[in-house]
Amino acid sequence: MKKMLLTFGTRAFSQRLANQFEHDFELLMATSEEVPRFLTSKFLPIPTGANPTFSHELLKFCLDHQIQYVLPLGLEEIKALSATKLLFEEYGIAVLCPELDQLTDILIMENPSNNVQADIYLAGKSLTSNNSLIVNISGLFATSDDEGELALCTI
Repeated sequence: MKKMLLTFGTRAFSQRLANQFEHDFELLMATSEEVPRFLTSKFLPIPTGANPTFSHELLKFCLDHQIQYVLPLGLEEIKALSATKLLFEEYGIAVLCPELDQLTDILIMENPSNNVQADIYLAGKSLTSNNSLIVNISGLFATSDDEGELALCTI
């Protein structure tokens, strides 16, 4: 089973995703937020997405933990990793977020409610089902209520 790193692991949305995808991936939960001492073994520390060295530190983290997929859930993380996806790909790690130039045209859905069904896509193909998108895009997406437009799901 392939390893996937989920960011913002302490947030409710990330916890829902972990439950949804626990049979598809070996999930590692990470966060840049403060974690009570008794939970530190459950949530791995990573730098904040606003940190200028975020991408490089996360790459080292992924290599150390043999991670194949990174699913960033914070918008700052997505922006930082969009610009450095190629670097991760050189090491066999897929960053599951849109390309930097695609971000300006994408509808963003922050903290989707429980009834929103999201799926993980890599280059337009679902990693958990037989679904495909008509666009070549990666990330966690749901279909919005208005006219079936795709929405990038974030924290």
